[in-house]
Amino acid sequence: MKPYHQIPIIECHEPLVPIPLERFAVFSPHPYIKVGANYGTQSPYFLRQGVLDALLEAQEHLQQTHPGWRIQIFDAYRPVEIQQYMVDYTFGEVVREKGLKATQLSPEHKEEIWQEVYQIWAIPSDNPATPPPHSTGSAVDITLTNDRGETVDMGSEIDELSARSRPDYYATAKTPKEQGYHTHRERLNTIMVKAGFERHPGEWWHFSLGDQMWAWLRVLQSADPGRNRSLTARYGKVTISELSKT
Repeated sequence: MKPYHQIPIIECHEPLVPIPLERFAVFSPHPYIKVGANYGTQSPYFLRQGVLDALLEAQEHLQQTHPGWRIQIFDAYRPVEIQQYMVDYTFGEVVREKGLKATQLSPEHKEEIWQEVYQIWAIPSDNPATPPPHSTGSAVDITLTNDRGETVDMGSEIDELSARSRPDYYATAKTPKEQGYHTHRERLNTIMVKAGFERHPGEWWHFSLGDQMWAWLRVLQSADPGRNRSLTARYGKVTISELSKT
């Protein structure tokens, strides 16, 4: 379990809705479809209605200060099945990059690699009390494009398994180039927090609103965490087919 799984979920049954992709910049093809993830009839370009409203608000904040810039969507709604596929895919990629063979790994070495994978990836749990954040439709992975339509360099790739993924990695950078990475990350965080989101403490690109991680981060940031332990998440794991019946 992750620390945020201690937060209870009181599902609000708000619908998953399609993201109006024309309002944002979008990675194409979708990064996980590109490596073989099969969404079937489901789509990654969905969010809960309230989360989408907040994302559109963040986009407005960005364009007020940086006309022509846009939020670029990397990933949004992610069914647990896709979470499992990407966790397994990442494990295989780590093994390959280390020049190893999965069939020859000791149990201890396998566990070391899994722990490396889970630094970034949430466990693909089917337990309704511990859903992966993206399976709730309330988490989104994003970056920025500038007024020339170019993806802004944030100093690391999305989903990168390294210390560079931490939001504050470049906070004490000495070179102008690396200071720029930190400036861009903070610009992204500023517009998202202003719209009500919270940033993942280990991933500069991951933002959520209304899920367990969001509530947990709100508790940690409170001046009186003990008094705010009653905070709950309002979004749990959901599928498009489930919500279509509500």
